[in-house]
Amino acid sequence: MGEDGTNIGKQKIQALRDNSNYFRMRLQAMGLHVLGHYDSPIMPVMLYNPTKIAAFSRECLRRGLAVVVVGFPAVPILTSRARFCISAGHTREQLDRALDEIDDIAGTLKLRYKTSIFG
Repeated sequence: MGEDGTNIGKQKIQALRDNSNYFRMRLQAMGLHVLGHYDSPIMPVMLYNPTKIAAFSRECLRRGLAVVVVGFPAVPILTSRARFCISAGHTREQLDRALDEIDDIAGTLKLRYKTSIFG
């Protein structure tokens, strides 16, 4: 029980953990290289090739997805990545829609590095 007499905080933390683990599991199942740890709501997805940064960002924006892309000089030149942030407030339907869009983008941009060195 929290100081406010409810379990809302505990429920939010559990929802955040559940959403994060679900999203990470689905990204990995797509063959994407996902960094970080289970239970973390921050999900870096490796793009590697710096020329894919702008294309990934544009495609996500066009499809209504919020993403932060990170490239050189913030990270070494061949370790470009996209970062997704998951919330306890996301519904499973919202996560599934985002994952469907990411799956399509990953296929177009050849980002499935876990299944092929060519993406």
